[in-house]
Amino acid sequence: MRAYSLVGVDGNAYTIIGYTAKAMRRAGLNEEIKQMQDEATSGDYTNLLCVCDSWIDKANKKLGLEEGLEEGFEDDEF
Repeated sequence: MRAYSLVGVDGNAYTIIGYTAKAMRRAGLNEEIKQMQDEATSGDYTNLLCVCDSWIDKANKKLGLEEGLEEGFEDDEF
């Protein structure tokens, strides 16, 4: 499995949140998705990017993918 990354993800805020939620679900962080959504939408676009990037890092670590990050987005994955 490839590591998740926001690089290459459509810049639409809803797409970014959805992609982050998908990574979190695959990592078993289901209960934290609502928290991520609340944090991501509590500020501006820069805040959204920072929050989602942080949660993606947590998901990658939980999946054991924190080393050697590769491109994480492929059109058929989302």
